Amino acid sequence: GQLKESGGGSVQAGGSLRLSCSHSGFPYKSTCLAWFRQVPGKEREGIAYKHSGGDTPFYAITVKGRFTISEDDAYTTLDLQMSNLKPEDTAMYYCAAGRPRCDNGLRMYGYNYWGQGTQVTVSS
Repeated sequence: GQLKESGGGSVQAGGSLRLSCSHSGFPYKSTCLAWFRQVPGKEREGIAYKHSGGDTPFYAITVKGRFTISEDDAYTTLDLQMSNLKPEDTAMYYCAAGRPRCDNGLRMYGYNYWGQGTQVTVSS
């Protein structure tokens, strides 16, 4: 499987950005899909996940109500719509896949495939 993120950039606090993760090699309903983020010197943080083809996404408390994940109709892209961005959202954002189930989906273990990351910078 392969994943590639796009859509990062710089934005002022309160603004919005949409990230996309295009993926291949993961048949429909075969994997949990997730977004993580990381700042230098800190652990990678899981922020949202959903099962491919599943209905119910899950969000970390740090982003709930501001971020939304969704899949396209072909189930080959996982988007992350980010609104009301804060400076503390500044990080490298990664998508992840390859985990058959989404139990404890905000934890890194079990995700065998990662994208290269895309940088998001939020200025105050």
